[in-house]
Amino acid sequence: MSFFSLKEKVSTHADPKVLYRLQVVQNKFCRAATDAHWCVRNSILHRDMELPTLTKWMKDASKRFFDIAGSHPNALLRAAVDYQPLPSTHFLRRPRNVLIDPPDALTAAVDSLNDVNDTHD
Repeated sequence: MSFFSLKEKVSTHADPKVLYRLQVVQNKFCRAATDAHWCVRNSILHRDMELPTLTKWMKDASKRFFDIAGSHPNALLRAAVDYQPLPSTHFLRRPRNVLIDPPDALTAAVDSLNDVNDTHD
């Protein structure tokens, strides 16, 4: 198992509380790296640093992984990618389910700020 696939499995099956705590750590590092004042919003820091939030990075990494695996020459790997995600009420979560999860509040705020900046350019 490669490092990427291990990281993929860990990130897609992680407890949301753990992901939240990791996001808090990332926010603290952003604040320390930029020497930002306490009143600067985390979404502004992520936008200005052009740094994706943890959940956005996970979704992007998952999408890249499934895009690459979908066009892989190995038929077994392509077959493993082609499946319909189970309903969100089902107790089993497969790695591809992370692609249909709604964004968290910080990711949504950063995306909306980026959209506003794109329309003003």
